[in-house]
Amino acid sequence: MDVGIILDLETDVAKVTHICIVLALEDYHATASRSALRIVPHLRDSKKDDVEAASAAIYLLKDVQVHAIYGPQMSKQTDFVADLGRRAKVPIISPATSPLLSVKENPFFIRGALPSSSQTKAIAAVVKNYDWSEVVVIYEDSSYGTGIVPYLTDALQEINTSISYRSVISPSANDDQILKELYNLNTKQTRVFVVHLQPYLASRLFLKAKEAGMMSSGYAWIITDVLTSLLASVDHSVIESSMQGVLGIKPYVPRSNELNNFTQRWSRRFHQEYPDMDPVELNVLGLWAYDGITALAKAVEKVGVSAIPKFKKSDTRENLTQLDALGTSELGSLLLHSMQNIKLTTGLSGDFHIVGGELQPSPYEIVNIIGKGERSVGFWTEKDGISYKLKMNGKTAKSMNEQLGAIIWPGESTIAPRGWEIPTSGKSLRIGVPVNVLLDEFSKVERDSKTQTLVATGLCVDIFIEVINFMPYAVPYRLIPFQIPDRPTSQDYDDLDYKVSSKEYDAVVGDVTNLASRSKYVDFTLPFTESGISAVVPVKDDDRKNAWIFLKPLKGELWITTGAFFIFIGFVVWVLEHRANEEFRGPKHKQVGMIFWFSFSTLVFAHKEKVTSNLTRFVLIVWVFVVLVLTSSYTASLTSMLTVQQLQPTIKDLNDLIKNGEYVGYQKGSFVKAFLNRMKFDSSKLRSYSTLEEYNDALSRGSKNGGVGAIIDELPYLRLFLNKYCKKYIMVGPTFKTAGFGLVFPKGSPLVPDFSRAVLKVKEGGEFTKNGIQKYSGNETDCPQNDGTSDSLRVDSFKGLFLIAGVSAVSALLVFFLIFLYQNRGILATDDSIGQKLSAIAKAFNEEKDNSNSKSEKPSERNEESQMTTVVFAASEGSTEALPDLPSQSPEIRISNGLGASPSDEGFSTTEPTTSVHESII
Repeated sequence: MDVGIILDLETDVAKVTHICIVLALEDYHATASRSALRIVPHLRDSKKDDVEAASAAIYLLKDVQVHAIYGPQMSKQTDFVADLGRRAKVPIISPATSPLLSVKENPFFIRGALPSSSQTKAIAAVVKNYDWSEVVVIYEDSSYGTGIVPYLTDALQEINTSISYRSVISPSANDDQILKELYNLNTKQTRVFVVHLQPYLASRLFLKAKEAGMMSSGYAWIITDVLTSLLASVDHSVIESSMQGVLGIKPYVPRSNELNNFTQRWSRRFHQEYPDMDPVELNVLGLWAYDGITALAKAVEKVGVSAIPKFKKSDTRENLTQLDALGTSELGSLLLHSMQNIKLTTGLSGDFHIVGGELQPSPYEIVNIIGKGERSVGFWTEKDGISYKLKMNGKTAKSMNEQLGAIIWPGESTIAPRGWEIPTSGKSLRIGVPVNVLLDEFSKVERDSKTQTLVATGLCVDIFIEVINFMPYAVPYRLIPFQIPDRPTSQDYDDLDYKVSSKEYDAVVGDVTNLASRSKYVDFTLPFTESGISAVVPVKDDDRKNAWIFLKPLKGELWITTGAFFIFIGFVVWVLEHRANEEFRGPKHKQVGMIFWFSFSTLVFAHKEKVTSNLTRFVLIVWVFVVLVLTSSYTASLTSMLTVQQLQPTIKDLNDLIKNGEYVGYQKGSFVKAFLNRMKFDSSKLRSYSTLEEYNDALSRGSKNGGVGAIIDELPYLRLFLNKYCKKYIMVGPTFKTAGFGLVFPKGSPLVPDFSRAVLKVKEGGEFTKNGIQKYSGNETDCPQNDGTSDSLRVDSFKGLFLIAGVSAVSALLVFFLIFLYQNRGILATDDSIGQKLSAIAKAFNEEKDNSNSKSEKPSERNEESQMTTVVFAASEGSTEALPDLPSQSPEIRISNGLGASPSDEGFSTTEPTTSVHESII
């Protein structure tokens, strides 16, 4: 079977490819059976010319009638040859890498190499690894060069990196033109360059880049796969002098014994074929050619034809053109079908797998050019991304930080370039400063009386200078005032941002809020101030002057609940005690008074009445604990109210302003007016002011006297205002989030990430912003930090305590009545009516309990005891002594404690005159 081969034999790549194809056919014929079809190659030289390539293809198709063609190498040549193959139904296997060659548009085209578009994600991964925000693409003005650009743009956009500039180099450009373009690139701030050129043009570019000083520290160069794979064809002097520190991307070829043996065979054969040539190295394009021809041979075997059919003539007329005279191959369609889905698991280049006419992607190797050659620093796969090592199965070994190996960058630097520099013109950053005639505390420009120069000051300027100090490198700048009109509008700040977008300013520093409309054409750093919109209103008189402030610690419902429980507990104690305790008996008004007195006296623990029932003691233990918690909480809350200034706002919510028809103030020219309109505020109720003093005057007069009921503005302005008039006003209502003040830069500026990080460092310190506010508004240490609210205690906080007290009291009552009914069960057992039984039970309940049966006492003993007064025991220092027998007619016995004080002075209670000595001891 005849197979055509079209190569540019004047190039080293073609010669390498030619030897690989010859060896592939030899290996096929050596292992094929005798009955297998022999493949006969027909080599044609395209001589680097598109017409020659087309002529060679027509000759092979028309005169030789080949059933497959390998080549050409160049993408532009392949485009026309592939169309001829479609006409003749002959598969064209080409190593052309341009993604513009579409398998879908030309079904007889089979790509025998990886398209250049497949490496774009690997390049983007390297860029992302070093957080480069912009790159410059340098590519060849040809189908080979332009084909990669759309795919590279998309890959970089996925990682939020932009192409700041596209440099197109003509293949016919001379050295002066290349140097001029490099000087142009050096005036721009981007220092990351992606080079997509063929070796002969790339070597000239890097020589001139060295001459222009662009192969020094701070620059980063990335070369694409073809140049990296063919690096051996570049003059060694160019590599050593002008390409040190360059990163390269190339398809990964796994090492194997088969590859080593083949390389030796290839070297010997190449020397035989081209004895006069300097030694060249085998490259991946040659290995793809070997695997491509091997795949074609396997496809021939798979088709299994024994005789080669002739071309079928579609038109037999005479005097036809060369294209019309082409026939069609009946075998070509069978070969195409077999080739479109073929896989070589043991290919010299690795897994050679063609699906749908496209070679499937393989891992990419990332190399660093050092010395005379290259050193591997990592790998990339579409599934796993970047890693330093590659597993045996072709997958990258996952690492925690996904870092590449150590890299020597241009200028022998080991520090990764940041990706940009101040342009070589040496100009400082032009920083626009809005001169706000309204609130000049944030930014203003004054003329120095000595030097007669303009000096920018203000809180925003001070913060910017502090941010500059936190930058990891020196940033020269020049502050340029931008005058805001006396009657400013939000449009004036938009105009300032437009000047940044149009490069009139390199940045803007001031009270510029990050708005969605502005972010379309400029970039903002992270906010350097608080973000949000809120309201400031006057405060009421200090509650400490209120005569009824002692009622405020508890909410009304808690006062009612507590009072009810006091009465309830007093009633329970009376029920449990009134039958057996003389203190709780007597006339009805006395008993009612005792209920209130005994219960409320627990507030100060002043009750002196003794209780006799264990059930009563149980109830009182729980209740006294509840009272202790209540009184402690009340005391703490009242103390706080009396010692801390209570700033109560006149209005608590923005909705109150709308309902009450209050006038509302805002800063003149601010976007806050549009915000208030969206909040449904009446436009006739809105008043604009220019300074903090006007804010104070308007709030002091109020809505009824030509002022306003509230000022609504952004938090930085309100903080400044409150620090100046902290005792008169307070911030209320919800805070509506905004993006805050940020530094403004042109869209896509690489300065934004570094400035944002510096802003974070300033904000994390916290002290600078606080001190800056004090500097421009006065000292805030005299102003109380209070949010204007003082919540009284609620019932919810004491539900558990009241529940425990209530359950214990009810339980005691239940036990008492069960015992009482049991003791009077005789009444319930009579045949009397229910009314008579209830009357009898009520009468028994009101009767005094007879305790005479509990202990029998002689009259003489009672008389003797009744004459006694109080007997108190006191311990002497460290010992006790037995009491002597008491005389029957002793008026009083006192036992001293040895310290000159009676026991009653030590806080012990005394017994009543009617209480026996025995009971007082027990």
